[in-house]
Amino acid sequence: MLLVFQSILPIFLLVLLGIALKRAPVINPSFWDGLEQCSYFVLFPALLFLTMVEADFSNTQNVTVSFAAILAVIAMSIGVLVIWPLLKRIGVKPPAYTSLFQTTTRWNGFVALAIAAKTSGTPGLTMVGLVMAAIIIPLNLISVAVLLWFSGREWSYRALAYKIVTNPLILSTALGILVNLASIPLYAPVLQTIDLLSQASLSLGLLTVGAGLRVMDALKPRPLVILAVVLKLFAFPIVGVLIGFALGITGEGIVMLALCAAVPTAMNGYLLAKQMNGDAEFYAAAATLQVAVSFFSIPVVMTLAAYVAGG
Repeated sequence: MLLVFQSILPIFLLVLLGIALKRAPVINPSFWDGLEQCSYFVLFPALLFLTMVEADFSNTQNVTVSFAAILAVIAMSIGVLVIWPLLKRIGVKPPAYTSLFQTTTRWNGFVALAIAAKTSGTPGLTMVGLVMAAIIIPLNLISVAVLLWFSGREWSYRALAYKIVTNPLILSTALGILVNLASIPLYAPVLQTIDLLSQASLSLGLLTVGAGLRVMDALKPRPLVILAVVLKLFAFPIVGVLIGFALGITGEGIVMLALCAAVPTAMNGYLLAKQMNGDAEFYAAAATLQVAVSFFSIPVVMTLAAYVAGG
C-alpha cells in the first residue's frame, strides 16, 4: 500500500498546488477558466486520441472492463434511486438529492488517467481511457434524466443529443479508435505534436481540479455530503469489483476497475447542477471532501483490489 500511496502522492500534490495557485494573488482569476477550457477541448482529447491510436484492441479484457464499468454505473444509479423515498422522508430536498446522485455516480476520469499512468503505465492508461470512452454517453444521459425528472424543467433532448455527439472527449476517442482499427498512417511530426499536448494534459488537468475545489464548504460537511463520500469512495469500488469478478475479470483489470470507481466525482457535474436546478453548493462541498478523503482511500482500495485479484 505504501508503494501505491507514494505513486499517487505527486498527483494529489498537484491538486494541492492548484488550490494554492487559485488563491494566490499572482495569477489572474480568468486564467483558470481558460485553462479548464483548453484542457477539455485540446489537451485531454489529445491524450485520449493518442491512447486509442496506440491501444491494443486485441486484448478483450479491456473491452470487458469497460462493460463492467457501465454495469457498475447502472447498479450505483439504481441503488441511489432506491433510497430516495427514505431520504425524502427525512427531509432531503430534490435539488440536494440530485447532487447526491451525481456525486455518487460520476467519476473524475482525469484523476483516474493520471493515477493509472503513474501506477500501471500504458496498459493501465489504455484501460482507463477505454472506460472513459464507454461511459461518457450513458453517464451523462442518466445524470441529465435524473436532474430533469427532479427539477421539473423542460429540456431539449435534441440539444442534449447534439451536446453528446459533439463532446470533444467522445470525438477524440472515436477518431483514435478509427485510426487504430483502419491502420491509418499519421505523419510523424503531427503525431509528435499530439504527444507533446498529451504530456501536458495530466499535470495541467490536475491543477484545474484543485482550482475548482471549495475548501471552506467541506470543513463542516452536512450528513448528506458525508453519505456522498461513503457511497462514491467505498461502496462504488465494491460494486465495481464484484461486477468485475462476475464477468471473469482478473489481475490488473480488477485494479483499474476499482481505481475508476474509487476516484472522486467529476467537477463538470457542478456546472450541470447549476444549469438544471441542482444544489451546486452541495456538489462543490461533496467534491472537495471526496478529493481530500480519496488521497487516503484510493491506495487502500487499489491495494485490496490487487490482493483479492491475486495481483
